[in-house]
Amino acid sequence: MKEYGAESIRNIALIGHGGSGKTSLSELLLFTAGEINRIGTIAEGTTTSDYTPNEIEKQISISTSLLHLEWNNVKINILDTPGYSDFLGDVKAALRVSDVAVMVLKSAEGIEVGSESTASFAEEFKLPLAIIINKVDNEHSTFSKTYNQAKERLSTNAIVITFPLNEGLNFNTVVDVLSMKAYQYGEIGSKKVNIIDIPADVKKTAEDYRTELIEKVAETTEELMNKYFEEGTLSADDLEKGLKLAVTKGNLTPIFACSASKGVGVNNFNDFVSKYFPSPIDRGGEEVTLKDNKNKILLKPDAAGELVMFVFKTISEQHVGELSLFKVLSGTASAGLDLVNQTNSKSERLGQLSILNGHNRTDISKIFAGDLGSVVKLKDTHTNNTLSSKNLSVIVEPINFPEPVINSAIIPKAKGDEDKIASGLHTLHEEDPSFSVKYDPEISQTIVSGQGELQLALAVKRLKERYGVEVDMVEPKVPYRETIKGKADDVEYKHKKQSGGRGQYGHVHFKMEPLPRGKGFEFVDAIVGGVVPGRFIPAVEKGIVETMQKGVLSGNQVVDVKVTLFDGTYHTVDSDEMSFKLAAAQCFKKGFLEAKPVLLEPIYIIEVTVPEDFMGDVMGDISSRRGKILGMDSNGHFQIIKAQVPLAELYKYSSTLRSLTSGRGTHKRQFSHYEETPKEVEQKIVDEYNKSKEEGH
Repeated sequence: MKEYGAESIRNIALIGHGGSGKTSLSELLLFTAGEINRIGTIAEGTTTSDYTPNEIEKQISISTSLLHLEWNNVKINILDTPGYSDFLGDVKAALRVSDVAVMVLKSAEGIEVGSESTASFAEEFKLPLAIIINKVDNEHSTFSKTYNQAKERLSTNAIVITFPLNEGLNFNTVVDVLSMKAYQYGEIGSKKVNIIDIPADVKKTAEDYRTELIEKVAETTEELMNKYFEEGTLSADDLEKGLKLAVTKGNLTPIFACSASKGVGVNNFNDFVSKYFPSPIDRGGEEVTLKDNKNKILLKPDAAGELVMFVFKTISEQHVGELSLFKVLSGTASAGLDLVNQTNSKSERLGQLSILNGHNRTDISKIFAGDLGSVVKLKDTHTNNTLSSKNLSVIVEPINFPEPVINSAIIPKAKGDEDKIASGLHTLHEEDPSFSVKYDPEISQTIVSGQGELQLALAVKRLKERYGVEVDMVEPKVPYRETIKGKADDVEYKHKKQSGGRGQYGHVHFKMEPLPRGKGFEFVDAIVGGVVPGRFIPAVEKGIVETMQKGVLSGNQVVDVKVTLFDGTYHTVDSDEMSFKLAAAQCFKKGFLEAKPVLLEPIYIIEVTVPEDFMGDVMGDISSRRGKILGMDSNGHFQIIKAQVPLAELYKYSSTLRSLTSGRGTHKRQFSHYEETPKEVEQKIVDEYNKSKEEGH
């Protein structure tokens, strides 16, 4: 197997809205470079990068695939990412280890919401951007309109490198403004490309694009700018050097015309990637944190340096075990090396290393700095972990996965499966940290969270396929709170039980009043003259605290109440701690119901990003969910609506938003505060609680 140093490596991630053709394009890139000998299709489920049963069945990418090819003696690593918003975590992970983000757009539809959200990730990682305008063979293709849209909304530095000669159904030729030639592609699969002169009627367009390109490159350095002013153009040599620098610095966003279904434009793209995209060396390395003193150091992709690897993805495959996908940031990885997982301080030994094309693994003896690879069966290493040699203890900045926007509770279908379910869910979280799981003791439910319904549904499906356990997904209980608004000045309860022999006796008088929101619970012992002996006072408090946890109105936790114990009586023989605990519990319930009890509900702040056309529908929907609009903001062509909405009204909101906005709306949410529940809503909750108590649930 050929070995590649960092200067001969290009790491690119294909990103963009679902259905833009990233997987078909990557298939074609592999075929053109001779990595595969037939072109698979999504419809037949035969593509290299969408190989899991769920991807084949749904005909969408669900997880990022790592692919590679060689072109002009350069190794191009391609990360084919999902376009569906439920799997944004995978897009972020891919961009974290890439050197260029390649946005794939549909020529007829232009920029969609998935284009903009993934572009914002590329910006977060300060990655150079390139754009492929795909599906130029569509009869409604509008290459120049989409190019102008990209220039306006994705990058003001967008510059055409190739454009279509004959856009639409007969599309088979691109004009390359670098070589100033036209490239006529043969039938898909033939790999034939004829280089011809640019026809006279488009020569002017090509020249204009080329002038724009040269001007943009000239802006990269002062030296180039001076040469351009002196000579009115740049020499071929200066253009070449300047172009690479402009792309690397993000000063130029190259745009390519392509058709993945016809195989047009891919050679030009591969040529450009191998020649002008930055290598890991050109990108300058990665800033990491020294573990002992928290200082930052720059780690250069030097094969002779200390070995540092970052795991950006974990795949659990049947019959293989856990496959860790990593980037070598420094040094050279080889099987048998003993390393330290700096994230959890455990030692790891590297097993067999391999490079991937989808699920096809090729074993390899060494992987050098700057390259991507995989290793199987690490003991305690997962996504976001740093592995390094014992001589250099550093932590690589972890991927900051998107916050969840949907929660669901899960209930086992069979008793006794709890442990299997817990370990299965834990593994699914290790594979995809944007899917999370936690047990919420307050509502006694296991809650799974993620980016969308499909992501959660697939997690449940995987539980069944891999671990043989089945669960139902249900709406999570809402963690309401109970409190009081009024006072009860003298609440009395006497617990007295006589049943032959020693009886039970406890007698208390309480004063109850509300506390300010967020103050919790205050207990005051105001007993004078030992009418309730000191040894029983802790039992009184315990009786109150236990009752507060279970609630009075609706079975939810009681908060913000002050209870003063000011009187009572006891019996020298029959009184004990249990009697006073029971008396206190009943006295608290009685007083609580007298002191104007109310239910509080959790309120969340949501931030909804939608194209302007859908504003009315989305705001109407928020109002129907008892939401309050807090304000509006705009971001390009999108409007951002900020609102407060009760948690009880947010179940499956991401799906509603998707259908209201044709898949173009996204939202984030965050807990804000508790607020009084409207009376009619409260009554419904209390009635349901009482009914379930009667039924013995």
